[in-house]
Amino acid sequence: MTEPQGSSSSKSITSHGDSALVSSHGTTTIADTVVAKIAGIATREVNGVHDLGGGTTRMVGALRERIPGASVNRAQGVSVEVGEKQTAIDIDIVADYGVSIVDLAAGIRRNVIAAIERMTGLEVTEVNITVHDVYLDEEPSDGSSSPPPPRVE
Repeated sequence: MTEPQGSSSSKSITSHGDSALVSSHGTTTIADTVVAKIAGIATREVNGVHDLGGGTTRMVGALRERIPGASVNRAQGVSVEVGEKQTAIDIDIVADYGVSIVDLAAGIRRNVIAAIERMTGLEVTEVNITVHDVYLDEEPSDGSSSPPPPRVE
């Protein structure tokens, strides 16, 4: 999700209700990048998730990882919208072959919602998951093509 022009990348969590982020001692502000990073880490923890992001995002991430001293982008493939008390999350993934995508999506949602709500106090209204690809173990990871192994000896 993209933000409208001129909006800030962090939202002030100021609610009039029972939010744990507002107290008599002050207000807690959580940046969008924090929520995206938590969601990215929680997604990677689920078995069956090979990678996060679409094709271009993964390519840029792979290039970034080759730069000496560069850090891994934990929020890769994650978009968030943070409001005063709630957040909505979009996640792009590559699934491992053989995994039930329905079960994988349910597991991702459970893990992400639990992590975000526990760590930030924000209510997660939705977690939208897009599966961009399925990863096969026998694919060469460096992009080079090698002949298939012989079927018989």
